[in-house]
Amino acid sequence: MSDPAQTATEEHLPAPHPGLSAPEVAERVARGEVNDVPVRSSRSTTEIVRANVFTRFNAIIGVLFLIILVVGPIQDGLFGFVIVANTAIGIIQELRAKKTLDSLAVIGEAKPTVRRDGAPCAIPTGEIVLDDVIELGPGDKCVVDGRVLEADGLEIDESLLTGEADPVLKRTGDPVMSGSFVVAGGGAFTATKVGREAYAAQLAEEASRFTLVHSELRSGISRILKYVTWMMIPTAAGLIVSQWIVQDHDWREAVRRMVAGIVPMVPEGLVLLTSVAFAIGVIRLGRKQCLVQELPAIEGLARVDVVCLDKTGTLTEGGMDVSELRLLDGAVGAAAGGAAVGRTGGAASEAEEAYVRQVLGALGEADPRPNASLQAIIDAYPAPARWRCTESLPFSSARKYSGAALSTPDGESGTWLLGAPDVLLAPEAPALAQVEELNARGLRVLLLARAARELDDPRVTDGVRPTGLVVLEQRLRPDAGDTLRYFAEQNVSAKVISGDNAVSVGAVAAKLGLTGAKGPVDARRLPAGREEMGAALDESAVFGRVTPQQKRDMVGALQARGHTVAMTGDGVNDVLALKDADIGVSMGSGSEATRAVAQIVLLNNSFATLPSVVAEGRRVIGNITRVATLFLTKTVYSVLLAILVVCWQVPYPFLPRHLTLLSTLTIGVPAFFLALAPNKERAKPHFVRRVMRYAIPAGIIAAAATFAAYLLARHHYAGPGALDAETSAATLTLFLISLWVLAIIARPYTWWRIGLVLAMGAGFLVVLVTPWLQHFFALKLVGTTMPWAAVAIAATAAGALELAWRWVDRRFPA
Repeated sequence: MSDPAQTATEEHLPAPHPGLSAPEVAERVARGEVNDVPVRSSRSTTEIVRANVFTRFNAIIGVLFLIILVVGPIQDGLFGFVIVANTAIGIIQELRAKKTLDSLAVIGEAKPTVRRDGAPCAIPTGEIVLDDVIELGPGDKCVVDGRVLEADGLEIDESLLTGEADPVLKRTGDPVMSGSFVVAGGGAFTATKVGREAYAAQLAEEASRFTLVHSELRSGISRILKYVTWMMIPTAAGLIVSQWIVQDHDWREAVRRMVAGIVPMVPEGLVLLTSVAFAIGVIRLGRKQCLVQELPAIEGLARVDVVCLDKTGTLTEGGMDVSELRLLDGAVGAAAGGAAVGRTGGAASEAEEAYVRQVLGALGEADPRPNASLQAIIDAYPAPARWRCTESLPFSSARKYSGAALSTPDGESGTWLLGAPDVLLAPEAPALAQVEELNARGLRVLLLARAARELDDPRVTDGVRPTGLVVLEQRLRPDAGDTLRYFAEQNVSAKVISGDNAVSVGAVAAKLGLTGAKGPVDARRLPAGREEMGAALDESAVFGRVTPQQKRDMVGALQARGHTVAMTGDGVNDVLALKDADIGVSMGSGSEATRAVAQIVLLNNSFATLPSVVAEGRRVIGNITRVATLFLTKTVYSVLLAILVVCWQVPYPFLPRHLTLLSTLTIGVPAFFLALAPNKERAKPHFVRRVMRYAIPAGIIAAAATFAAYLLARHHYAGPGALDAETSAATLTLFLISLWVLAIIARPYTWWRIGLVLAMGAGFLVVLVTPWLQHFFALKLVGTTMPWAAVAIAATAAGALELAWRWVDRRFPA
């Protein structure tokens, strides 16, 4: 707008505050009055090292390792070196994930606009100082506490702090709380509290931390480890008594066999592999410009069965183009003296259309922070010279329109509204027929109307005179159709929830091939009850004219019906729903408030990245379930073997080196490959139950068969070297059974999975035929009768495993 317009604006608003000067900023920095709350996307290096080193099981293994160092030989202490290697791997992978996350967090970090020396400049949140003047616009988050300095229709949503859903209209002098966000209008406020003194600083710091907790996998594994600890204590005590006191052994031999019984009970690598699998997932997604603000979000999105999509910015690109301007039959304020110019159904006169174009240009100029629709109008209709805006009403998602009081160069004044036709017009208005026809083609339509009341009148929409329809063409995202098809193939229901006209949204969704798009629902007709709303949501796929509060209610209604819900969005009207959804996904170009509450931020603004996140989560969940079964089978058979040894009052059949060898070949090495392998299985709930239903029968069969082979060997062998021969036969049996468990878990087979199983078998064979490895691991098969008997027992156990696996699938389906 021209200088006269600016002069008019200044008549109603004081001159903008220039903000702090450079010396004033430096003075406050020197006093420490800086917003120095550390906003981190990940744990610190110290926390990562501490979390990986100082664990309950590392402590148990460490003590046992020190005992073996005393009694020797060193090969019985190999398990200690394995733990060191595992811990180092875990630390390295998490540090790699931290580096990736921290770099992405810097890219995605919001930079508030602050006035310094009279000029606005965008600075990192951590550089804000006390008394800074911070500008606000729709979608901006208030990053510190303050007091309103300037307000132009400024409406702030404080629901994330207070729970009150209605936006609060702010005037000069009103307080602003950090953590709230702007839903309409603009203005500026002065920072009165910064750093940890700010109201939401503590909450924001905690919410932004990268965490490894509060996921079904992590909590399930913690529960399993708790059960294992309870089993270990009495079993280990019985083993100590059995091997040290009852058995007439050399005390060193007794200690070694006691340690051998305790070590395999600890599923120490399970926690490591879970951390590594998540960390690798973060790194892989980071390469695709996907910022995972809370680690379990990878797992959570894989469990989602309903994804709610906001049309604008998700299915369509942010920008729009004006494709047509239709003048309506009715009154249009003419340029000459405000006389009414009537239309009788013929072509609109050039004067009428020129006037409407000027009104649209003036409306665009009146909003300092236009949304995508208004920006398209600004691009199409330049601001007219010497028009003045005396009052403005910013666009709000809740009311669906904006407005301005305009004055022409000739002195004519009028109040104009621009917004949703079905909100501004009565249901029987003839113009709505045209709107429906345009919406059915997937076009977005805004109504320009002249109001008879003042802008601040609550009933300003009553009796408006429709003037023209602005037809906007939306740009579909080229990858949106493929992404919707992916979700359909994965049995994930897609629900398009938009504030736009339902017919228009349905037409856009239909162009993208969304199932159910032909029956769009106007959300204003949805039932208010949660159960009834949930039933309606299950029946349809497209919903229009949805208010921000309704989006939140719809997410809650779907969750009440047992759905795991993801919500995507980029606008300020999506914030409440994103916060309440199980998984919130924001576009990188979205509002600051949206990015702050989302667990996943797509920095490349590509909706097509979501399948990668789902796939990564499924890979983690499916693979950790596989390897957990391996680890816990070992725990089950170790506990049972220890109990059988105590009950039969016989020497424990293994030395630590034997079980280190078996664990490495049948669990440790294969688990790393299996944990990081591709896996497209749909994520299923009840992690603990699904793992234990296989691990318990497999562990029982392995323990029973191994102990049977051991007792048979004790009956077969006699003499000074009998215990070594008995141990070798039992080791062969247990290895073959464990290898078969691995072969079952590796299914469905691919060339590399078959190769993995064969390579582990070949590794054990190399140990058996290499003299120095035989000596190192104290393994030597004596004769042919007992070794072949061990193979036969293992083959029988393998058959029992297959039967048990099939029985479990039928009796306890996942």
